[in-house]
Amino acid sequence: MLSLILNLSVLVATIGAVLTIAGCGSVAQPLTSSTPPPPTGQSEAVARAPRSVGPQQFAEVIAAPQRITINVHVPYEGDIAGTDLSIPFDQIDAQINRLPTVRSTPLAVYCRTGRMSTIAGITLTKLGYHDVVELAGGMQAWQQSGRTLVWR
Repeated sequence: MLSLILNLSVLVATIGAVLTIAGCGSVAQPLTSSTPPPPTGQSEAVARAPRSVGPQQFAEVIAAPQRITINVHVPYEGDIAGTDLSIPFDQIDAQINRLPTVRSTPLAVYCRTGRMSTIAGITLTKLGYHDVVELAGGMQAWQQSGRTLVWR
């Protein structure tokens, strides 16, 4: 019995490691309006999702002077020019004091492939931010569209 439990523990740990390693290497799929409505009783802030756009639209969105652009990728692998903040995707809650206090402030988030920025965008909407845009495909899609990154 102990052997079975140990084998299951190893299997679970292996699956977790594989998912962690593969996570940010996956290609992000754009969020669509075909997402089913939230269950009844779920708050609107929790139900909202970031708007996922490609590199061209993202470039247009981040050109707006009032929009705060946030790189949420860890580890650091460069920035899109004009980035205002770098906050790890899994530290959004803990570093909320670095974010605008006015929840209507428009935000734009990106990472390397889009996985981390999708998670960060959902977290931001749960925190009450109303206008969150996420770069579908991340910095990889940005570079594939002929745009460059900058390094600090």
